[in-house]
Amino acid sequence: MMFLDWSKVKVFIKPGSTDMRKQINGLAIIVQEEMKYNPLYGGVFVFCNKRRKILKILYWERNGFCLWLKRLEKDKFPWPKDKDEARAIDYRELKMILEGIDFFSAHKEIKYLSIY
Repeated sequence: MMFLDWSKVKVFIKPGSTDMRKQINGLAIIVQEEMKYNPLYGGVFVFCNKRRKILKILYWERNGFCLWLKRLEKDKFPWPKDKDEARAIDYRELKMILEGIDFFSAHKEIKYLSIY
């Protein structure tokens, strides 16, 4: 991941759990069929297992796929349980996930149209 230009790449997470036995081809199919994105277009796709101890990141780099894996020995990754459509996050939020910071449960901004 150190070779990516994070100012030009979008990060998409797959909410819910993913079978971590899947490798590049299986994850690319999930990206295309379930998440409705083209895995070759330059996005970074993030998956997590049911126990939230394993995280995989898939991305296309110039002439082939890269697959990055992190397994926690203690603790769990913060991860959305909602299986709605894929959600885009930024690099700062990806770093928070990797550091264990649960921004999914953070206070949400409230926007009102009027005060009455």
